[in-house]
Amino acid sequence: MIQVENLSMTYPGASAPAVHNINFSIVKGEIFGFLGPSGAGKTTTQKILYKLLPAYSGKAYIEQVELGQWDIDIYEKIGVCFELPNHYLKLSALENLHFFSSFYKSSYKEPLELLDWVGLKQEANQRVSEFSKGMKMRLNFIRSILHNPDILFLDEPTSGLDPNNAMRIKEIILQLKEEGKTIFITTHLMHDADVLCDRVAFIVNGEIKAMDTPSNLKQVYSKNAVEVKFQGDHNVHLYSLPDLGKNSDFLDKLKKNTIETIHSKEATLEEIFIEVTGKSLQ
Repeated sequence: MIQVENLSMTYPGASAPAVHNINFSIVKGEIFGFLGPSGAGKTTTQKILYKLLPAYSGKAYIEQVELGQWDIDIYEKIGVCFELPNHYLKLSALENLHFFSSFYKSSYKEPLELLDWVGLKQEANQRVSEFSKGMKMRLNFIRSILHNPDILFLDEPTSGLDPNNAMRIKEIILQLKEEGKTIFITTHLMHDADVLCDRVAFIVNGEIKAMDTPSNLKQVYSKNAVEVKFQGDHNVHLYSLPDLGKNSDFLDKLKKNTIETIHSKEATLEEIFIEVTGKSLQ
C-alpha cells in the first residue's frame, strides 16, 4: 500500500536533512508506527506521503503508483489526522463534519454516529471554538475517516487526550485495522506503539535506526530472565529464563516458599529505543 525508497528531504535553509535516505514499506491491513522524539522526521515523512511536501528525493508510492503520478484522486484513498487539529471554529462539530464530508465521493458512517464513537454526540451542535484541546483532537480523528479511506495517516493521534479517551481512540484504530485499513502512525508514546503497531521503525535525526515487530525487538534486547519475589523474603531473585526449570536455587526456594510475584525482564520499547539510538523519546 505504501512503499518508500531512499527518501530524503531537506527544508530550505536547513543545515541537515529532515529525512535522510529512508526505506520502508507498509502492506494492506498493517498498522505501522514511526517511533521517535519531536523533530525526528516522523511528520515530515507523512507530509511527503500525502503530498504536502513535494520537494523530496528518492521514490514514494501509494498503491504502487508514484506520488507524482497521483492527482487529487489520492485524497479519496487516504485520510489524515494532523497532530494539530484544524477546524472551522465558528461552526459546530456537526457542521464541520458535514462540510468536510461534502468534499468526497463516499462516506464511512453518518457524522452523528462518528461523534458518538468518540464521545462527542452531546456536543454535536456546539461551536468548536468552545471545545477543549482533547475534544478538538477527537473531532480531528473522526474527520480523517469520514470518507472511508483505505489508508490512514495518524500523527500523534492520542496527543492531549485523557486515558479514557486515548483508549477509545486506540480501540477504534484497532477496529479500522480489522476492517482492512492500512494505518501509518507517528508517536513518541511507547505504550501506544506497543499496543497498536504490527511493526515499528525507530527514527532519529531523519534516519531509521531499527525496524521490526515490537515482540521481535523485545526478544532481541530483553535480558531473557525472570524476577521472583517469595513470600516472607524481602529480596528479589533474578533467574535465567531458559534454565529456570533446572535452576537448583529456584527449585529449592519454590519447595519451601510461595511465590509472591514473578515478572519476566522484558525490555520496554522505550528502553530499547534508548539503547539502539542513544536518544530519549521526549
